[in-house]
Amino acid sequence: MVQMVLIGLGAGAAAALLFASVASGSLLSVFLFYLSALPILIAALGWSHWAALIAAVCAATGLASVFGSFFLLAFLVGVGVPAWWLGYLALLARAERNGAEDLEWYPVGNLVVWAALIGSLCVVAAIPHFGTDAESFNAALARAFERVIRLQTHTPADATLELPGVSDPKRLVDILVMAMPAAAAVIATVTNVFNLWLAARIVSVSGRLRRPWPDISAMTFPIWAPLALAVTVAASFGPDLVGIIAGIVGASLLMAYAILGFAVVHSISRNLASRALVIGGTYAIVIAFGWPIIAMTVLGLIETMFNIRGRVGLKSGPPAAPLS
Repeated sequence: MVQMVLIGLGAGAAAALLFASVASGSLLSVFLFYLSALPILIAALGWSHWAALIAAVCAATGLASVFGSFFLLAFLVGVGVPAWWLGYLALLARAERNGAEDLEWYPVGNLVVWAALIGSLCVVAAIPHFGTDAESFNAALARAFERVIRLQTHTPADATLELPGVSDPKRLVDILVMAMPAAAAVIATVTNVFNLWLAARIVSVSGRLRRPWPDISAMTFPIWAPLALAVTVAASFGPDLVGIIAGIVGASLLMAYAILGFAVVHSISRNLASRALVIGGTYAIVIAFGWPIIAMTVLGLIETMFNIRGRVGLKSGPPAAPLS
């Protein structure tokens, strides 16, 4: 018990420092900020979800004491509670239905979907800070982007907004206002999944990971995930905040299907001699250009409908040892 409390306090202090580093304004601090959930996840996977909960509360309390009460809620909603919940789910297990002694662990695909939903909920929770309807929300976002542009270009508040190389800065602001909620949800989803994977790797190397390392490339999503995606995409065309919120959730779920698309690439390339080149090239193209992530999303959706991995597996025979 004492060890768990000490681990929680240490992880909470580390998480608070990572979260607060963004105040420095440096580029490195942004990367550290996105890793602020990592210590809490390590505490959850390596010790218990109680250690993670202690870490979340400790970090939020410390931030509130230094920066104000707003940071307590911001950290708990955006980092602490999501990290604790993902860590808790990752170690859920039940006895096999066939009576064997092996445990059936919480599916990796469900964790990815949860990471997407949590990412979207974090973004939705920030909406009231900007406005209570679509008009006020968009107007507040536009003012925020204009302030950033003026600071970067040293343009006075009473001067016409100008941006080098951009003929119509107002139009750019409008595009950013439309794209930012969905983009924030996508970034939150990727951050959640990456932090969970990295925490599991760190804990696994230390020998403290209680569940066996899963075959990530074989993950599947729950049966309700396609329906949830269809409903949110359809609702994203709705009016006012309903459309904005649905678009945020839909973007997160689409990113989850892009992750499933990467899992398909890992799976179907197992018997290829040039597997490392195929996988490395896929990641490099997506990172370099960005837009090919759409192809990975489509691949994930096609996998859901047609079971590409199963069909390729039947044609190519037993796969080699998995690389996760």
